[in-house]
Amino acid sequence: MTQQEALFEYCLRIGDNAVILGQRISEWSGHGPILEEDIAMSNMSLDLIGQARGFYTYAGAVEGKGRSEDDLAFLRDEREFHNFLMVEQPNGDFGNTMMRSFLYGCFAFLQFKELMKSKDETVSGLAAKSLKEVTYHVRHSGDWIVRLGDGTEESHQRMENAVEELWSYTNELFETDEVITSLTKVGIACDHAALRDEWMNMVQQIFSKATLQIPAATTYQATGGLKGLHSEHLGHLLAEMQYLQRTHPGATW
Repeated sequence: MTQQEALFEYCLRIGDNAVILGQRISEWSGHGPILEEDIAMSNMSLDLIGQARGFYTYAGAVEGKGRSEDDLAFLRDEREFHNFLMVEQPNGDFGNTMMRSFLYGCFAFLQFKELMKSKDETVSGLAAKSLKEVTYHVRHSGDWIVRLGDGTEESHQRMENAVEELWSYTNELFETDEVITSLTKVGIACDHAALRDEWMNMVQQIFSKATLQIPAATTYQATGGLKGLHSEHLGHLLAEMQYLQRTHPGATW
């Protein structure tokens, strides 16, 4: 694999994570528990889609085949997406959505923090912009985890359920492969495995305030997203997200 191919793939992965999670969170628009939170989640979704646009645009330029951000978002099939399995899971209840945003957000925060040091100026620039947005996402979702985890008996139980449901997807955040390793060696990407300890500390700080426990190590850990192997949920999400472009190819506003 050439450095150009690895960079294309790496930017694509970041864009995929952002656009899929952005699509998921957008499903809350009009359904938030309170108006202020409805607006907050809509803004978080827009932030993520904006991040996807930036990394998709750069991925298309690196690839050099004339594909635009729209082509990469709307004209690829399920197996061509390389997002983490966590971000494609259904929203569940509000607590589950906040837990997923927090667990992924902590990783994204650390990833963008490191990518600001990238020797690739476009990657470092996109990371700097994204870091500001993700910092808010982590703070917002973290506040809700504390509020619900240390709240009523029911809200605490729901947050425990969210941790139990999502924790098996966290190991995938720190997987490495040839793409990550090769780009890390030349100072373009960052070592995802090296982020685990700091990520765990960020999670533990909020969980302690929320009276939640980090689960003990489990034998089952979901994996496959980086290789394009997804849960059944991604296909349904893409069918809705890509419907207009697939039905009216090349349509413009």
